[in-house]
Order: sequence, then C-alpha cells, then structure tokens
Amino acid sequence: MLILYVKTGCPFCAKVLAAGKELGIEFDEKNIADPAIADELIKRGGKRMVPYLVDEDACEEMYESDDIVAYLHKSFGKNS
Repeated sequence: MLILYVKTGCPFCAKVLAAGKELGIEFDEKNIADPAIADELIKRGGKRMVPYLVDEDACEEMYESDDIVAYLHKSFGKNS
C-alpha cells in the first residue's frame, strides 16, 4: 500500500499526485490539515514536511517530490 502525506494547495504534492495518476497509481492520501495526521507524520518521518511517501510493501519512506516521482517511475513505470 502506498500512503502519501499531503497538504491542500501544495504544488509539490500536486506534482507527485500527477505522476501517480500518469502511472495509474492510487494513494491512501493523508492530509496534514488534520492535526492528528500531522502528528502521525512527525512521528513517522521526523518532520512536518510534505509530500511524504510510504511504500509499505517495499519498506520505503521518503520526502522530496523529485525523489518520490523518480521512485514511482522506477518502481511502477512500464520498465519496472
């Protein structure tokens, strides 16, 4: 399962969501506008920064939209 922590209006989150849509990936989106979700993100990743991807199947977690997009293409693209 892919979990993506996001914030409404975040252009970097939109970039990751667009890459996911292009690749046909569905995320379990968690919006940090909810204080409980923000606390969950901080406990998980150490900081309140989005986007933050969790790939539970591959035991991968990462910040940075460019890194996430590259990971998605590598792991779920046509040549993966």
